[in-house]
Amino acid sequence: MKIKVIYIYLILCLSSFQAVFSQDILQEANDAYSKQEYQKAIMLYEKVLKEKGSSPDLYYNLGNAYYKNKEYPRAILNYERSLLLSPGDADTRFNLELAKTKITDKIEPVGKFFLTIWIETVRDGLSSNSWAVIGIISFILFIAGAYLYFFTRRVVIKKLGFFLGLFLLFVSAVSNCFAFEQKDKMIDRNKAIVFAPTITVKSSPAESGTNLFVLHEGTKVSVLSKVAGWSEILLEDGNRGWMPSDKLEII
Repeated sequence: MKIKVIYIYLILCLSSFQAVFSQDILQEANDAYSKQEYQKAIMLYEKVLKEKGSSPDLYYNLGNAYYKNKEYPRAILNYERSLLLSPGDADTRFNLELAKTKITDKIEPVGKFFLTIWIETVRDGLSSNSWAVIGIISFILFIAGAYLYFFTRRVVIKKLGFFLGLFLLFVSAVSNCFAFEQKDKMIDRNKAIVFAPTITVKSSPAESGTNLFVLHEGTKVSVLSKVAGWSEILLEDGNRGWMPSDKLEII
């Protein structure tokens, strides 16, 4: 029993030490960034990510350091990773769009129905956890509305409970749907950034394939499938083709 207690105590002490150590490195990284020592800041932020794990703020700070160091594809990658964890962050989205102006390829997305754009904008305004919380609260309030409808005698309160309950049930269903979609985006990561100064996209997964078009580093693509070291990619404008998987980094 004493051995187990000592072991647990040592684990807790080690965890506390690692947390303090990571915090010290993070502060050092922030100081380096303030002093415009961007390469040092990048190295320290990367170290904190490996030791502490991912977070939207860390990815955002790392993206800023890469941007200041004129490594725009790396900046885009880290801004995208930050938005994956915190899709509603306006500062990150603004900096991402700014970084995109620094790369060669300007891909125009295929036009979408305005209602689809509106729904996606609302969905991306919050994280999966936030939508899940809204869904749970809405469902609890729906139960309260159902209670008012079934167990009160006043007609006005019955109507209020009925219509409010229907609305809250709808909100709960939509929120849970959004939470699932956001969670699915984090688990099934099929978006990637091109990391090659220039790469020719082929019609098939082989060097002998027909040349289709050329991409440059920093371009965002969707990875549809992988075959023997090649990835089938899809651009936002609808063009697709094959390129070496080692020239991509998953967001």
